[in-house]
Amino acid sequence: MGNVLGIIAEYNPFHNGHLHHLNESKKITNSDSCIAVMSGNFTQRGEVSIVDKWEKAKMAIDNGVDLVIELPTLYAISSAENFASGAIKILNSLGVVDYISFGSESNDITILDDIANVLAFEPPQYKTLLSHELARGESYPKARENAVMMYLNNVRRFANVLSSPNNILGIEYLKSLKRLKSNIQPLTIKREGSKYNDTTISRGSRFASATAIRNLCQSVEDITPVQRFIPETTFDILEENIKKGSYVKNLSAFDKEIIYTLRKMTTTEIANLPDVSEGLEFSLKNAANQCNSVVELLSIIKSKRYTQTRLQRILLYAILGITKKDMEVSTSTIPYVRVLGFNDKGQELLSEISKKNRKLEIVTSVKKFMDKKLPSNLKTIMDKDIWATDVYTLGFEYESKANLDYTHKLIT
Repeated sequence: MGNVLGIIAEYNPFHNGHLHHLNESKKITNSDSCIAVMSGNFTQRGEVSIVDKWEKAKMAIDNGVDLVIELPTLYAISSAENFASGAIKILNSLGVVDYISFGSESNDITILDDIANVLAFEPPQYKTLLSHELARGESYPKARENAVMMYLNNVRRFANVLSSPNNILGIEYLKSLKRLKSNIQPLTIKREGSKYNDTTISRGSRFASATAIRNLCQSVEDITPVQRFIPETTFDILEENIKKGSYVKNLSAFDKEIIYTLRKMTTTEIANLPDVSEGLEFSLKNAANQCNSVVELLSIIKSKRYTQTRLQRILLYAILGITKKDMEVSTSTIPYVRVLGFNDKGQELLSEISKKNRKLEIVTSVKKFMDKKLPSNLKTIMDKDIWATDVYTLGFEYESKANLDYTHKLIT
């Protein structure tokens, strides 16, 4: 078997930028095959997937990914650190991955690696600087950025690196590789076209952010305008799902579920959600009691201290029943390998992975997996995946079926 490339992605949806990254990564690493660890129905910024995880897996396989593995929900919707850690733990556990490639705004892996060294091992001086910045009232991301620049004593070299989303994730991947002492070799490729969360579209460009593409899909009946930003297969899948009503526009599709859940929860229960601290539970409870939409709720409680992304993740934790204890379970666990789909080459990879690590939990049937005598931590993680899919389909216009994790076929 030749070189194997690993990619961590959301593919929400798979667009021309993703295709460029995939093809360039294969070329640079001389890789014969590619494994993608992909988030499922909910994403790291506390958003929803426009189509379900199997449709996203189909997009990826149609465009050159050989094996798609789901990043469990507990990792997919948590902080950048836990998102990256979960995905790297999966790739590392496979025993066949030679390279991991990620997009970044910086495109300079030495800069990202210098920062990752600080954050992976947190020297005492850095911790002191971080505490000082937090005491000044800075949000955690800003406090961390300031502390890193001061610790490394080079504002010019490191300025704005930690304020760019792909750079942040890249640093977290590098951190996780270091902590695991992994042999996987990292590389980064400059992000083409729009910024990660950019809603604007450049005239004549073939590249647009996933955010801009999702916005276009939401705002028009005819999605032809998105055609130049996505591969033909992605367009066909999006068009089909929109016609069938099996797509979810955004988090507002769950307005009533979110408000209902927060109104039903006690402040003690809200305080037990990940990322809730410093009395935020009271603000969330009060906001839920006086509004009936996610947009309105976020406008009431958003502040310098609490970013919209963090708040949106908290709303997902609420409707998915995810507690601080659940998140602690995820941080101390090497996840199972949940297969969503593969092609012929991907099937060969699965066979090789099984041979390399006989003890690895490879899930191709959720029913068979759940019928086993499982360690409680793996059962907790899978329970959340199953429930996340059941909640997600409530956002469909038609046929909001439950138990799809048990009944949906692998993408082959």
